[in-house]
Amino acid sequence: MMASLMIVQGGVMPLLLCFFLLLVTSPVALSETPDITLAQIYRDDLDVTAYVISEKYDGVRAYWDGQQLLTRQGNALPIPDFFRRQLPAQSLDGELWFGRGEFSRAAALVQRLPDHAEYQPEWQAVRYMLFDAPQQPGGFMQRLDFLQSLADAVQRPQLLVAPQWTVSSHGELQQQLQEFTEAGAEGLMLRHQQAPYRGGRSSDLIKLKAFDDAEATVLAHLPGKGKFKGMLGSVLVRLDNGRELRIGSGFTDAERLAPPPVGSRITFQYQGYTSTGLPRFARYWRPRNDE
Repeated sequence: MMASLMIVQGGVMPLLLCFFLLLVTSPVALSETPDITLAQIYRDDLDVTAYVISEKYDGVRAYWDGQQLLTRQGNALPIPDFFRRQLPAQSLDGELWFGRGEFSRAAALVQRLPDHAEYQPEWQAVRYMLFDAPQQPGGFMQRLDFLQSLADAVQRPQLLVAPQWTVSSHGELQQQLQEFTEAGAEGLMLRHQQAPYRGGRSSDLIKLKAFDDAEATVLAHLPGKGKFKGMLGSVLVRLDNGRELRIGSGFTDAERLAPPPVGSRITFQYQGYTSTGLPRFARYWRPRNDE
């Protein structure tokens, strides 16, 4: 009725203006950020017998809401139709993973047009490692049974349930961490056997790694000296708490010639903190390009 009145009183142009305003002021449908379980850091006072253990996969976290695959931030991942058809109506929590040390391959895959023929072999090779079923009731072990039944029924090579096992002591767990790390794994994850699926960071999920890691934003490239003259010496970064830090180790020669751009996000490894509260022995690890 309002549009018809505008045509009578002001002609076609007011109607077009009205239509434009409706378009630019209408809310755009965006995916909600999934409320996923996040890990706390391992502590020696944990009862490790209450947990099951799995490998910490070096891939891209991916949440299937029954219709689309989402990142932790709620961004829809572009996936090819054949991959989408493998996924059930139930929600899933897992990781897109090519194998140990292949994080950059997984991060690059989800930023490409999925149906381009060039990338089909990559989507055939990637695995969706399932480690939880968010909407299923009960403790983790019940949800694990559900996941295994689901994978057995679907029988798709891309859909795999992450193996889980138990340990009897902290010593056994640390020994396994050493063995997995030496074999190229990122670390281990501990999931409480009786915990329901709930979002946020809690002791329901624990990560255990030989090195801690964190993200930072690149502020500047600092020139190298000596053998690194004419190349990158270090990067000045801003930590998530607002403090600044220089990171000069961990870069390959190729990365020193083409360092992560200013403004980009990187992941670095470190061992504890200095007396001033800065990460100690900070070492560049990789670009954080899956966000």
